[in-house]
Amino acid sequence: MIEMALMFALACVGLAMALNLWRLVRGPTSADRILALDTLTINAIALIVMMQIQQGSAVYFEAALLLATVGFVGTVAYCKFLLRGDVVE
Repeated sequence: MIEMALMFALACVGLAMALNLWRLVRGPTSADRILALDTLTINAIALIVMMQIQQGSAVYFEAALLLATVGFVGTVAYCKFLLRGDVVE
């Protein structure tokens, strides 16, 4: 039963990633693109965690943690660049 739930969840996350990629390409403003990239990162983390559950390996947790950290720092840097035009002052 858990295999069917994982397959359904993987399909839903895959669809969400495709829709986020569409918003990343078609976003009318830079803020929409930044939010789409942040949401795409969150969906990638969910995909990694589901792969961890499916395969039963603890290595995927560390990869998800690193991606979350890099995604957060990247989002903050993009927003700061959008607001001020410079990342490092």
